[in-house]
Amino acid sequence: MKNKVIHLGIFALLMGCLTSCEVIGDIFQAGMAVGIFIVIAVVVLIIWLISKFRK
Repeated sequence: MKNKVIHLGIFALLMGCLTSCEVIGDIFQAGMAVGIFIVIAVVVLIIWLISKFRK
């Protein structure tokens, strides 16, 4: 029980230090980075598949 209270207290402290706009901005920034990575990976995969079937 004490461990849960400590974790909850740390979480509340972190949430108090960050503004909501900062948190949302970080989430969208991380999402954009992951999206760009996925798009690049798909393009590389398509190019690799095309090169495999041409030979």
